[in-house]
Amino acid sequence: MTGLIVILLLVVLATAVATGARRWSLPAPSLLVVAGVLVGLMPWVPEVRLPPHVINVLVLPPLLFAAAGDISVRDLRTVWRPVTGLVFGLVVASAVAVGYVARAITPLTAATAFILGSVLASTDPVAVTALGRRLSLPPRVQAMVQAESLFNDATSLVLYKVAVATVVSGSVITVSGTVEQFLILAGGGALIGAAVAAVVTLIRRRTEDPVLETVIALVTPYASYVVAEQSHASGVTAVIVAGVVLGSTGRRFSNAPIRLQVHAVYDTVTFLLESVVFALIGLELPSVVRQLAHDERGWPLWVPVIALTVLTIRLLWLFPLSALIRYRKQEGDGRPSWRVPAVLSWAGTRGVMPLAAALAIPLTTHTGAPLPHRALILTLTTGTIALTVVFQGFTLAPVVRRSGIALEPEHTAREEARTRRHIAKAALEELRQLGDLDQLADLGAASESAVKQARRHLEARIHQAEDAHHTDPDARPADAYREIRRTLIAIEAAELQRLYEANKISNATRRRIQRELDLEESSLRADG
Repeated sequence: MTGLIVILLLVVLATAVATGARRWSLPAPSLLVVAGVLVGLMPWVPEVRLPPHVINVLVLPPLLFAAAGDISVRDLRTVWRPVTGLVFGLVVASAVAVGYVARAITPLTAATAFILGSVLASTDPVAVTALGRRLSLPPRVQAMVQAESLFNDATSLVLYKVAVATVVSGSVITVSGTVEQFLILAGGGALIGAAVAAVVTLIRRRTEDPVLETVIALVTPYASYVVAEQSHASGVTAVIVAGVVLGSTGRRFSNAPIRLQVHAVYDTVTFLLESVVFALIGLELPSVVRQLAHDERGWPLWVPVIALTVLTIRLLWLFPLSALIRYRKQEGDGRPSWRVPAVLSWAGTRGVMPLAAALAIPLTTHTGAPLPHRALILTLTTGTIALTVVFQGFTLAPVVRRSGIALEPEHTAREEARTRRHIAKAALEELRQLGDLDQLADLGAASESAVKQARRHLEARIHQAEDAHHTDPDARPADAYREIRRTLIAIEAAELQRLYEANKISNATRRRIQRELDLEESSLRADG
């Protein structure tokens, strides 16, 4: 069976499982990992050995870019203090704790155990984003989960490179060297990501071609990653920074049809890549187990211990941090709450990033000898990823429900209805203020009937938001109506953005309603 056939069959399997997961309201990453393990155990399935560049270069950039584009910069500004403590303190604590436990219970040396700790130190943005889409978390909690998973990679990457250098070359770890490496990796990656975003912004200002815009969106993460890696900076950080910057400014430089097409293409790409990569995690586990030496066969007992260590150190870090934040803000009676830290702890799954790091571990040391216990590190990493994605993935929704912090569907529906009503009234008020037809001539209006049609449409939208009745207010619009309606859609979009910037609506509500406006504007362009 050729590699191409395996990939095609894997795409079919992953798509089928992910589709079933959506239909049955199950976490797709968890179900995909289970399916991958089951398929990998079948005797006729060939061993899957992933070259590091497959994950690092082909898969990670678009997934990280999509995850970074989803995060709200406004929400990010509100959570940067606790996220900073997680990005630095928790990553280091997790690496040390996992390394210490692994050294105590496995044949790993201190140096190789630290490699394992650094690999598993950070949460994974791909897994976290994929699992988080199913839950209605409050904006602040969602922002903390996403921001931590995005920005803790730079810290863990520095620890990983220091640990690998120690094993491969026998060098000594120094604080100054570690800080210098962090500044080069994270700082350099951030600068390159911002520079790529600036160049892309300049290009997008000068084009309205949907095909070109789609190509730019697909190429940008790869360009950020490759340029940063060739400059010996962090490609992961460059992709994340470029994604955050362009995600917060992209609406200004494209029209509705372009945004809809780019989102449709990216949704398809990320769906396929996420589905395949989580299936690969499960498929990889039986393959790496076969490479273990005789004294490394205790991995089925070691993986749960290491996964428990990862979760325990996370709980021990997050509960005091949450209590400290609550005390400083003097919320309620000042007593610590278990709800938010419990959800944050349970959402900290491992995924694609740790797998990519483990696959990139060198095969040999500087002397040419095989790197000790490489297969065991890869097995423990893959096993821990599989266990956390499956166990925490299947139980995250019950934990969120038990905590009571999830937004009720009625809350989201009320916010969306209130927002639709508000922006429709703003557009209707603008239409009334325009006055007579001489003023409307600037909008391209040809008759009074077009004005009345636009007014009826806005009034119908207001009634829909108030009564939740979905009606078709008008038939196919005339040219004059289309011009007026396009202008009013622009007014509604501007009012929607103002509500968001004033912190009166959530990012999720803004995205959903903006998509509705884009769909309507696109249909008007098509009719024209």
